[in-house]
Amino acid sequence: MWFLLSGVYLGWSLGANDAANVFGPGVTSGLISYRLAVTLTAIFVILGALMEGTKPMGTVGYFTSLTLFTALLATLSAGATVSLMTYLKLPVSTSQAILGAIMGVAIMGEGLKGLPMDKLTKVILCWIFTPLGAAAISFLLFMGLGYLVNRIRGLPIFTRLLRIGILGIGCFGAYALGSNSVANTTGAFVGAGLITPIEGALIGGISIGVGAITYSRRVMISVGRRISLLDPFSALVVVLAGAITVYLYTQIGVPVSISQAVVGAIAAIGLAKGIRTVNKKMLFFILLGWISTPLLAASLSFLMLLPFSRII
Repeated sequence: MWFLLSGVYLGWSLGANDAANVFGPGVTSGLISYRLAVTLTAIFVILGALMEGTKPMGTVGYFTSLTLFTALLATLSAGATVSLMTYLKLPVSTSQAILGAIMGVAIMGEGLKGLPMDKLTKVILCWIFTPLGAAAISFLLFMGLGYLVNRIRGLPIFTRLLRIGILGIGCFGAYALGSNSVANTTGAFVGAGLITPIEGALIGGISIGVGAITYSRRVMISVGRRISLLDPFSALVVVLAGAITVYLYTQIGVPVSISQAVVGAIAAIGLAKGIRTVNKKMLFFILLGWISTPLLAASLSFLMLLPFSRII
């Protein structure tokens, strides 16, 4: 069972990176405290993982044929990639990291013909439409809810409603994160036959929760402040749009990035307010991180397997 330590490590890295996308805008806009945010994140991530986390397990675990050894190296490669991006304060996709690493395993085993092109096409299309869909949802919510918000009179009432809203929506976002992303942490070991899907959901959910509590502050600042300056209402819209987007993909069994969803939502808010409010340089580096994440993870797993190419 020590093989699972790499999955725990990846879950911790995921929690450290992606927790920022659940409550990050709410924390940086001053609606809730960091400590409360990470506590609620940990609770609802575990709940989401246990309730619906088995749905995307098949996409990760059965993307290609995996042994315990290749699952271990793929998970380690993905974890190292996410940790590096977290250190650089860039919100990235853990699903891209783990599937990129698994692609490296497949290429090492059979070359490019080892890649299941039907599954790969479906996953890549979901990756592309995640930020675009979240941006569209965010824009519609911003315009629609904005009309209702403008009818609220009294700053104390407005602030109270926003705080309640960000708490409720943040909890939903954490639930969506757990249900969608837990497959990234332990799905490879489910596919290798080491654990059952529900065991993988429990182990992965706890790992993500611990990562959120211990090491999520750095990316939280990046998400909340460095893309577009968020007012409290915009923060609420961003979290809701990201949560809805990720939860929809859970239902079709494809793990996607809440980082991509939230960044797409924030960019849409920035565009709605005016292009000058968007930090285009930061968006460029984030896009660079998204492109390099699967490539780096695939390269790492390929290189780690290279010395063992004759025995796998």
